[in-house]
Amino acid sequence: MFEFFFHYPRTAFSKGEVVLLAGMPVWVLGLLVVVAAAGLAWVMRLRMPEAAVGIKGWRPAVIWVLQSAMVTLVLVLLWKPALLISELKPQQNIVAVVVDDSRSMAQADVGKSRRAQAVEALEGGLLKGLEKKFQVRLYRSGAALQRINKLEELKSEAPATRLGESLKQIAAESAGLPIGAVLLLSDGSDNAGGIDLETVAELRSRRLPIHTIGFGKERAERDLEISDVQVAPRTLADSRLAAQVSFHQSGYAGQKAKLTVKDGGKVLASQMVTLAPDGKQQSETVLLNSGTAGAKTLSFTLEGLTGEENGLNNAVSRLVNVESGKRRILYIEGEPRWEFKFIRRAKEKDRAIQLVSMLRTTQNKIYRQEIENPSELLEGFPSRVEEMLGYHALVIGSVEAGYFTAAQQELIKQFVDRRGGGLLFLGGRSSLSDGGYGQSALTDLLPVTLPDRKGTFQREPAAAELTPAGADSLICRLVEEPGRNTERWKKLPALADYQDVGAPKPGAVVLAGMTVGNRTLPLLITQNYGRGRTAVLATGGTWRWQMSQALEDQTHEMFWQQLMRWLAAETPGRLVSSTPQQILFDNGRLVMNAEVRDRNFLPAADARVEARILGPEGLAAQVELRPDAANPGSYQMEWEAEKTGSYLVEVMAKRGEEEMGRDVLTFQRQDGVAENFRTNQNKELLEKLSAQTGGEYWRPSDLEKLAREISYSEAGITVRQTKDLWNMPVVFLLLLLLRGSEWILRRKWGAV
Repeated sequence: MFEFFFHYPRTAFSKGEVVLLAGMPVWVLGLLVVVAAAGLAWVMRLRMPEAAVGIKGWRPAVIWVLQSAMVTLVLVLLWKPALLISELKPQQNIVAVVVDDSRSMAQADVGKSRRAQAVEALEGGLLKGLEKKFQVRLYRSGAALQRINKLEELKSEAPATRLGESLKQIAAESAGLPIGAVLLLSDGSDNAGGIDLETVAELRSRRLPIHTIGFGKERAERDLEISDVQVAPRTLADSRLAAQVSFHQSGYAGQKAKLTVKDGGKVLASQMVTLAPDGKQQSETVLLNSGTAGAKTLSFTLEGLTGEENGLNNAVSRLVNVESGKRRILYIEGEPRWEFKFIRRAKEKDRAIQLVSMLRTTQNKIYRQEIENPSELLEGFPSRVEEMLGYHALVIGSVEAGYFTAAQQELIKQFVDRRGGGLLFLGGRSSLSDGGYGQSALTDLLPVTLPDRKGTFQREPAAAELTPAGADSLICRLVEEPGRNTERWKKLPALADYQDVGAPKPGAVVLAGMTVGNRTLPLLITQNYGRGRTAVLATGGTWRWQMSQALEDQTHEMFWQQLMRWLAAETPGRLVSSTPQQILFDNGRLVMNAEVRDRNFLPAADARVEARILGPEGLAAQVELRPDAANPGSYQMEWEAEKTGSYLVEVMAKRGEEEMGRDVLTFQRQDGVAENFRTNQNKELLEKLSAQTGGEYWRPSDLEKLAREISYSEAGITVRQTKDLWNMPVVFLLLLLLRGSEWILRRKWGAV
């Protein structure tokens, strides 16, 4: 329809430039238009009153506008308007036809595979139409770009789609070949993270248009797909893990599906989920036990539903390294009390936590428990950095701030800030405000602003209750199901005492509150501080949760085990290694980072860091990490994992002969898995690619004009063409409309 009115395709106008071919300047045209409009106005002023009584008020202005527009259009036509556009020279340019040959193109839509639809589109006249005007080169795109001689070579067996790399290769070839345009036939499914800005910029700099033809459904009719799984890559043995599983579906809204987590053949967790409306992203949290130490591959599966179009996108894997080492927590208590006894009892069933305690029995005497040697804590609370290195977390009970020297208070701050340790303050008659912490150097570590008064600790009962944030926290998870967990907290026995800790600081999170009379006070408050984390538990009376319930009830033990693991589990060592991707899909490029600290836990920029890699089939490699000049203490490496399978990396840092630390991480390379996901047509990517490079997005049913419109390009060997615009049908119709409108109005107003 556009070409019927404008004689040329829409592409010609979007890429071309409208010019006036007459020899006279444009300002003359403007002057004539003004003179003509003024003359018409003068004539109408003289003749209109005599011509028609019915044309009064605003009506003469309408007639004048129509007549002026008519004269203006005629004058513009006298200036010979034309369209100046670059076109590819026939038979002197190459059109690169790139067909996506990945596995996703083998998926059947409308009764035939996407590959078959692409071949049908090319053989249905498109390829012959291109060959009449251009030299045509056929390529197939998968993990790499490969030239082919005939369409029969397409198999749709490539394990990955990397459209960006294929287009980058085409752009490189255009430097030595007259490639005028690229025709990409694809479903838009890309496993390499899309087409980067660098590739798009290179295509635009070469003015190389990418025309795309999209295949496949934009949205599946009946499908259930896991989009992502977020789970901690490291944890302690027998820890409770929270995994967030994200998924979406089409055609099964309101139905139930079973979400299962397995370690090999062992089921770790399962739960039924109710599916959200079609196309809506949905997230569910699954709780599981990490089990014994070792590197584990956890499989997350949504069991397939009847009639699913693609059953291969219902499961994903994640790696979790379950560590065997114990986390040591130093607990200092200023007086014998029930809370101390019951906290130690709760810890006894947790093999991953060692609770080293020092209890002040008299002013100058302490009682030590679970020490590793007779000299540990012999002189009291640590006063040197080396002494604090052996601990991962610190619990301060009912002991006044003045018990710690200024140097020890600074050491505690650095333990949290630099070391990344955890710190918990407990309520008590000699703690928090009543212990003078509001005026101490430790006040910055507190997640609350303490009241500026004494007497904040009261031996009166208080009822605990979860906040919305606490309902989602693993620290407070006593029952798996969130709603039942909140109700369980409401039924807990009252705390034996409470302490007013003031208002939470900005950025702090209140996980639980407590009701005292008609007041609600914070009970459990947490915050991040530097590399570590701190918390306040505003009571010394959780022991009543054990004493006032059945002997077999595990509420008290479970809460304290989870709180102590939160304190200590994430405390880093002097060397911490990480990788952005633990599972490499169809790509063996491993990027690894390591952060190294010295004895004072300051960044160590002069370390020698090496990685020893063990892989499938006896593969072994040793790679040295290079320091990052912009971030002292940070080291990076890149390495290519050529074989599929599981890999183990041991990282070691040295300074001279001194070993500064070791760390272990695992990763996997999986090929051919990513093609099973996001198999719907990524129309957004194809349209965006075409728009950014000067091409167009086409549907397979609208290809009859493509062979002609692909000629409009500034790449390759081109010629500048001028196309007359005076003979467009829309010009004749516009003249007819203007003249006819004036006649109709005159007749209606009685002037004819």
